[in-house]
Amino acid sequence: MSEIIAVRGATTIERDCKEEIVSKTVELMKKLIEANGIGEKTHCVSIIISTTQDIRSFYPARALRESGLIDAPLFSCAEPDIEGALPLCIRVMLTLDGNDSNRSKHVYLHGAQTLRPDLK
Repeated sequence: MSEIIAVRGATTIERDCKEEIVSKTVELMKKLIEANGIGEKTHCVSIIISTTQDIRSFYPARALRESGLIDAPLFSCAEPDIEGALPLCIRVMLTLDGNDSNRSKHVYLHGAQTLRPDLK
């Protein structure tokens, strides 16, 4: 019997430019695919991607779509502009159709590791 699970991940970029956004978004997705067995034992149903307000030069969702890493509907949104929030941050939430023994394996890279120190 399968179950629907959610997997979270985040990364940061060093500067707002297309190359950095593409590189870090693809790196994050590769780590999430590997950690959660996506395509092997689980199927990705959808992906929500959010960015902080200081990311303006390229869409992380477009980077994922064009990478060919994953074939799932993508939805982009902006994080609220909160004082003191982690800057230059890309967050993702994947909805997976997995199996009963599968547990969500969240991935936080680069500066985003500060968001989930419990996962180190």
